[in-house]
Amino acid sequence: MTIQWYPGHMHKAGREIKETLAQVDLAIEILDARIPFSSENPMLARLRGDKPCIKVLNKSDLADPDITQRWQVYLEQEKGVKTLALSMDQADKIRQLTDLCRKLAPADKSEGKLIHALIMGIPNVGKSTLINILAGRAIAKTGDEPAVTKRQQRVAIGHNVVLLDTPGMLWPNVENKNSGYRLAATGAIKDTAISHDDIAFFLVEYLSHSYPDHLKTRFQLDTLPSSVQGLMDVIGRKRGCLRAGGLIDMDKVAKILLTELRAGTLGRISLETPAMMETELAELAVFQQLKAEKKQERKAKKY
Repeated sequence: MTIQWYPGHMHKAGREIKETLAQVDLAIEILDARIPFSSENPMLARLRGDKPCIKVLNKSDLADPDITQRWQVYLEQEKGVKTLALSMDQADKIRQLTDLCRKLAPADKSEGKLIHALIMGIPNVGKSTLINILAGRAIAKTGDEPAVTKRQQRVAIGHNVVLLDTPGMLWPNVENKNSGYRLAATGAIKDTAISHDDIAFFLVEYLSHSYPDHLKTRFQLDTLPSSVQGLMDVIGRKRGCLRAGGLIDMDKVAKILLTELRAGTLGRISLETPAMMETELAELAVFQQLKAEKKQERKAKKY
């Protein structure tokens, strides 16, 4: 599965971020606590260089708290990176961001001098809502659909900190197929970009191994069927997702699962761990190497 989703304003945002980073003191990247790696933009990681960075693990109320803690330890191994796990109902904790900005700002930023921070994050990660809480008023447009923010803007949040808000952006091509599924499952990618059934099958396979008790509790099951298809069928019958002739309406089942994951109704779930991502990155590197070798072979045959 290859996901390519790159609207025009996202291409423009890439150029703007490059130019803006030269003018700011630090960067704030908003991540989805359920998928910290998959929601981390590799373009932004390359562009940031050695600027201090605060990685905010938002929606932590929806994520597995033990795994979120593991991610914080993992991410803070990188030089100049600090993390903050929070959710949108923790206004006091959100306001700690201004203090953290002052602590990470360069030494020449004495009391009274403005600190400029670039704030960025993929679509639908809660960046605009967080900005509005920090500003104490409705500055940034919010919405449940990805790609609501369309242009860059400056927002003063007090204590001499100014945020430069950028449009949410996804990179041109999500190379790790599992990251693509995770982005789709959490709603970062518009639902029209990939089949509901495909996302739900990926999700159910993962949950049946990593969170079987969550599924049993939510769908009142004593045991889980041995196959993903079997589990989807059982959930469909439990929820009355039936077509003529008693067939299961898989699209309806898929939508129920995705809606309940996104709302946290299935329980606190993280879709990736640091160890999982190390394994997947190693596998991706092997795949890319083989792909490059095949490309070279095809070129050699032409000459």
